[in-house]
Amino acid sequence: MSANLNEWIGRSETLKDDITAAPVRGLNATLDHPALPVEAGMPLPPLWHWLYFLPQHRQSEIGPDGHARRGGFLPPVPLPRRMWAGSQFEFRAPVRVGDAVERTSTIADVTSKEGRTGQLVFVKVRHELRCNGAADPAIVEFHDIVYRDAKKAGDVEPPPTPAAAGEWQRTIVPDDVLLFRYSALTFNGHRIHYDRRYVTEVEGYPGLVVHGPLIATLLMDLVRRHAPEAQVAGFRFKAVRPTFDLHPFKVHGRREGTEVRLWAHDHEGWLTMDATATLNPTLKGQA
Repeated sequence: MSANLNEWIGRSETLKDDITAAPVRGLNATLDHPALPVEAGMPLPPLWHWLYFLPQHRQSEIGPDGHARRGGFLPPVPLPRRMWAGSQFEFRAPVRVGDAVERTSTIADVTSKEGRTGQLVFVKVRHELRCNGAADPAIVEFHDIVYRDAKKAGDVEPPPTPAAAGEWQRTIVPDDVLLFRYSALTFNGHRIHYDRRYVTEVEGYPGLVVHGPLIATLLMDLVRRHAPEAQVAGFRFKAVRPTFDLHPFKVHGRREGTEVRLWAHDHEGWLTMDATATLNPTLKGQA
């Protein structure tokens, strides 16, 4: 399987989008901030570019999990469970409301290995966002996707990692409305986030899965709340353990010089996401 999938390495696609105001207002409300005026020229907070370049496959092209059927730009990995494993970012210049943006996406790598619960396939995608015809990208993002076998009885999960309390912390209640609003804002049809019967009976999870990008956005939002003057030059996160809608969870942060350590843990105190934001006080124009 690996050799055939390696043929996708180097494939690319380029899409265009406009940075409009309505999604910014929607995410601002979803993150529970007071209403703010959104005007042309306003810079997007880090990660809010995920509100654009949304998947808009025809309904007839959607697979049983709510995603587009395998193949096309992404390789046709024949494993049923697909998750966002992590990302790495360089924020080189602001992306602003009103910008015309072009995103070039390239399959950077495809690797497979045997894990505790069967075969795993990792796909790394490089995204470059350029604003208003600029030659240099404003944002460079690497997106890590993991494909896994279906959950089976007796699967041995990796041992959980305990998480400590941070200097900054916030409790999040991942109710159905929060998950629905984020799915709607990102046009995410993946059924694990809203279809309880599907996620429990087909994919074998105990509850609705909280979006990894939502948790990452909440971690970055913690920086925005506690260090609004900080300018973010880089960010990386890794999903460690799924988070479900059955209990509140917490996001934490601790500033360490030019870095901010960020993490999330579930109601039992187990680490679910580990992240680091790199600050650059000379980078202007981000909230």
